[in-house]
Amino acid sequence: MHKKSSTIWIVFFTILVDMLGVGILIPVIPLLLTDPAYAYHLPIAVRSGYIVLGFLTAIFPLMQFIATPILGQLSDHVGRKKVLAFSLGGTALSYVVFAIGIIFKNIPLLFASRALDGITGGNIAVAQAAIADESEPQDRARNFGLIGAAFGIGFIIGPFLGGELSNPHLVSWFNATTPFWFAAGLSFLNMLSVIFFFNETLKEKTKAKIRALQSLINIQAALVSEKFRRFFITSFLYTAGFTFFTTFFGVFLIQRFGYDQGDIGLYFAFVGICIALTQGILTGFIGKHFSSLKIIPVALFIFSLTLLALGLNTIPWLMYVITIPQCISIGLVMANLTAVVSNQSADNEQGKILGITASVQALGQAIPPIISGYLAATLSARAPVLTAAALVLISAFMFLFLVVPAFNKKEAK
Repeated sequence: MHKKSSTIWIVFFTILVDMLGVGILIPVIPLLLTDPAYAYHLPIAVRSGYIVLGFLTAIFPLMQFIATPILGQLSDHVGRKKVLAFSLGGTALSYVVFAIGIIFKNIPLLFASRALDGITGGNIAVAQAAIADESEPQDRARNFGLIGAAFGIGFIIGPFLGGELSNPHLVSWFNATTPFWFAAGLSFLNMLSVIFFFNETLKEKTKAKIRALQSLINIQAALVSEKFRRFFITSFLYTAGFTFFTTFFGVFLIQRFGYDQGDIGLYFAFVGICIALTQGILTGFIGKHFSSLKIIPVALFIFSLTLLALGLNTIPWLMYVITIPQCISIGLVMANLTAVVSNQSADNEQGKILGITASVQALGQAIPPIISGYLAATLSARAPVLTAAALVLISAFMFLFLVVPAFNKKEAK
């Protein structure tokens, strides 16, 4: 029992470190590419910086889109331990490369770093498999909940750490590279914990052929699925809208309110806390009174309206007021989207459907940043935020008028 417990907590720490790394980037990268007043601003024009920021943001989820199913399959062949250790080593190296890229103001190194982290950091499938290996059926929901908790905690702490560790006013030797050295150290320690303390959970290795194009196979399956096609399109639009928002909202805060890295870190930490409280307290309470099919469209409509309000807002303190209902709606959507597709799936197709859902969402994270860069460069930094509002609104209408009737029809049968 002790071995199982230690394995689950190592997996928890692995996901936490992954999310810390993602969060740490949020306050720093917009300043590097879009704020000439920042000491570590890269030698690039502001509007060109918008476009580079879009591509730099996109390369991580794009690599994850390709690599995550491959790492999951590979772990079935060689074991969870080897793949987790490899992925954490790659993540540690990627942060070192990013810090060096900042020091030498080398944009290709930044891209190489994010690509490497996307490839080796796609270990969520391996982490889920390890938890499934070690969990009794009655404990799986609770143990999988730890992954959600790790995501939430990482997203709260990551932006805060990114803002504070890069702030020389806090400690004189802190600078733009400090958060990445810190993240590299955490990833390295996590790799050592896997090597020395993680007990292999895979009982029987598979000899099935590894499909290198599994993500593309998943997307094809999403498009041809009569039962879930409308849901997958809606999920893609929501994810794309959310990504349009998160990719350039840091830039929007810099341009509209003059935020520095500390201000951006605190704002996104506030977002993380609100989402975590929603998932920890409100989701269960609301779920007792309303079904996921009723909760999701309402939450999507609220999210869309708050995005519009943020894009038009010019008052700093009002932004935090708008953010509270926004985060409640995001938390409700995140919790209920997975629940509704799982409830609509047969027991013997859960893994397949959830895998397709993950690929659709990964694609929804990879495409919008590139478009966002061009929108911001051509129009303004708030254009991606308003685009996000439109996409989420479309997803709300699609869910209400296409997905709900289709799923209710299935339930009636």
